[in-house]
Amino acid sequence: MSWWQVTADTLAASCFVASPLAETVAALKTLHDGAPAHPGERRWLDAHQPDYRARLAADPVTAALVPAALGPRWNATFLTPTPTGEEADFDEELARIRHTPSDTALADLAESSNGSLPAPLLDREDLARRAADLLEWVWWETVRPTWPRRRRIVDADVVARTGRLAAGGWAAALGDMRPGMRWLGCNRLQITAYESPPLELADVRLLFVPVTFARSWVCWDLPPEGDAAWTARRFAVVYPCAGVLAAEADRKRAPQALSALLGSARAELLALLESPKSTTQLVALTGLPLGSVGRHLRILREARLAERRRAGRSVLYYRTSAGQALMDAQLAP
Repeated sequence: MSWWQVTADTLAASCFVASPLAETVAALKTLHDGAPAHPGERRWLDAHQPDYRARLAADPVTAALVPAALGPRWNATFLTPTPTGEEADFDEELARIRHTPSDTALADLAESSNGSLPAPLLDREDLARRAADLLEWVWWETVRPTWPRRRRIVDADVVARTGRLAAGGWAAALGDMRPGMRWLGCNRLQITAYESPPLELADVRLLFVPVTFARSWVCWDLPPEGDAAWTARRFAVVYPCAGVLAAEADRKRAPQALSALLGSARAELLALLESPKSTTQLVALTGLPLGSVGRHLRILREARLAERRRAGRSVLYYRTSAGQALMDAQLAP
């Protein structure tokens, strides 16, 4: 297994950050392997994969580039730059890929493809530009139209993670973040099940980057060429939002009759309370204003359909037995 030795100061300074580029790389991975994680992802693939395949069919060099960059074990490093930790727009992030030196891109691709570059990629100087062009297409055609909703899901995941951190510590917050990752204790964070030397994360910035696709990877800064004394300053774990499957399913769990009875907003909120959630999570998942969510929750509480409890610094809302009975009645044959 591979693990990181994470100091207390590094953990204390760690943060969650949204990255449009990471979301787009995750979308590219999903488009390329065509394996959806849930029905919503299947619908997304059905809508966009034909155009993606047609684009690659018309560009044999890029068609060879993608599987080499998305290697069997590692991504090509230049394709997954570490987020800065600040709010950045997609063009700013993409420029880091587009301006990668050609020799760096070739070396990264050789490493991610186990040392054997496909013939169409040999000695080319435009591979970083081609990768950036493809990611730009993926962003504008397949991600950007739904980015506001995806960003709400990302924000909801961050709220849920920080709530679990407050209630159960790092083991609870990080334990199921990505396959093979778990908190080992003694400041050790297992990152993958792959065997590789442990890394000590001292005097670095640790970032957690949620994406709405079921994809994950790790990345970190590399030292400038020729600077043997330099140490990496940023490490990042890109992981799939825990709430994506719930968000896709929960939006279908407010039957029409229940919406007619309670109103569509209150029916949706009651459906989302299958598991306890904070008002911030509910705002992120529904897109409703905070004041509207608070007003609807108050009405659900007055009707004895929902209740609230404190968990650390958060207040979580959940269905009462009466609220559960009402939901069950909608699902009865």
